[in-house]
Amino acid sequence: MARALVDNPDQVVVAETVKDDEIILELTVAPSDMGKVIGKQGRIAKAIRSVVKAAASKEDKKVTVEIQ
Repeated sequence: MARALVDNPDQVVVAETVKDDEIILELTVAPSDMGKVIGKQGRIAKAIRSVVKAAASKEDKKVTVEIQ
């Protein structure tokens, strides 16, 4: 999803970390693309988190998305 939003899709990196019962997804993008991923007032970031949480809830897992 994030690669479709940015100008530098080759610099998008997603790292997955498991901590207790929670999966943490760290989304790293180029500094110049940070505003495009976050969006105005964080709307795009909230939408990304909502989609990920909806997919995770189908599998009864808790997922957190961190944007760096």
